[in-house]
Amino acid sequence: MRVKKITDVLGTKVYTDSGDFFGEIEEANLHENKIDGWRIKVGGGVTSLIGGARGVIIPQQFVRAISDIFLINKTALPSQDSGIDEIPGDLI
Repeated sequence: MRVKKITDVLGTKVYTDSGDFFGEIEEANLHENKIDGWRIKVGGGVTSLIGGARGVIIPQQFVRAISDIFLINKTALPSQDSGIDEIPGDLI
């Protein structure tokens, strides 16, 4: 297993598991020396789904893979017919 530094991951592009571009990693949120979530600067067509927010915080449990790109579960995104209140991540 190849271990990456958090600083190596910053700026990495984030995609959903269905291949949609989501944004870029801005920072990691740590809790008790473990990664708790990721702050993602939203880009692409996702910005219309989250209103005026510049980004979201996606909990680590929604991250599927970290390599040259980030893969997150599509369930981390709000559906177009749902409200923002139902987003698993926090808006920033």
